[in-house]
Amino acid sequence: MEKIPTSLPDVFLLEPRVFGDARGFFMESYNRRTFASLGIDAEFVQDNHSRSAKGVLRGLHYQIHQPQGKLVRVTSGEVYDVAVDLRRHSPSFGRWTGIRLSAEDKRLLWIPPGFAHGFYVLSEAADVLYKATEYYAPEHERSLLWNDPDLNIAWPLAGAPLLSDKDRRGVPLGQAEVYA
Repeated sequence: MEKIPTSLPDVFLLEPRVFGDARGFFMESYNRRTFASLGIDAEFVQDNHSRSAKGVLRGLHYQIHQPQGKLVRVTSGEVYDVAVDLRRHSPSFGRWTGIRLSAEDKRLLWIPPGFAHGFYVLSEAADVLYKATEYYAPEHERSLLWNDPDLNIAWPLAGAPLLSDKDRRGVPLGQAEVYA
């Protein structure tokens, strides 16, 4: 597996080795030893799977307590995946990175604890799977405003995104609870 840096120092794109032939393909999407050798020594406690239609924007979500590290991959379709650094004492606090992930490219994105996460669906539908380092805790979940002008995220929108009520009510970075 190859570790590829992004514009944020602790967020990494991971390129798995894919073995394909006329029958299909095989790839290892997670191996604890391999990830530890890449500097990602995380214990995953929960796997999540979401399916979303074209134009859906989910996020930007985080848990202020029990922060989750996430290993994200797309098994069907394509998304634009975004991570925002919410660690107040980080040199990259308030900065974001955006990466296209697709079933075709089979890449994974590692987002450590301390970041808000979201994605926008580019294909007709997309299945997003992610491993999390902490259990979901709805009482600690927060939503950062997806279109906060101070963040100025360059979402590749094709019209107004489809949002949940929770995501419509996200707060701008200047009003958000962040990590110390």
